[in-house]
Amino acid sequence: MKLLIMSDTHGDEEIIERVKSYHPDAYKMIHCGDSELPYSHSAMQNMERVKGNCDYDQNYLDEVLIHVNGERVYVTHGHLYDVKSSPMKLVYRAKELGANIVCFGHSHILGAEYIDGIFFINPGSLKKPRQIKEKSFVTVTISPTHYLLDCYDDKNNLFDQMFIER
Repeated sequence: MKLLIMSDTHGDEEIIERVKSYHPDAYKMIHCGDSELPYSHSAMQNMERVKGNCDYDQNYLDEVLIHVNGERVYVTHGHLYDVKSSPMKLVYRAKELGANIVCFGHSHILGAEYIDGIFFINPGSLKKPRQIKEKSFVTVTISPTHYLLDCYDDKNNLFDQMFIER
């Protein structure tokens, strides 16, 4: 089962549509906030989406918990949990919700970490990346024994992978 995860596209509806077209086989498509588009915008349709600090449409929720094949996937932007300083507030929230996977953005820094049995994923930014040159998004393939994270640039070139045994 594959998830497509992106964040921090800051008004670029074209890149959202392009990235969605790269992986039409994804079971769920997730935007971790700061799309800067209206909630009902066509580019945001058929996506799980949350409110970032640059999103002003009141229809966005601050967080969403998705059930995917027995997994609990928690999605938030991250600004409400000070993710630029430390992951700990987000770790505590994920534990409260019983999440297996956490998807967040805000820092524009691509990264993934396995903390206390929870897989934390920041897909970076498709508009203004930090610490790497690639404008990035990720896919996560979920199997009963592991997670496979694939990191792509905005042209769908795979440039990194992470394998996590559970």
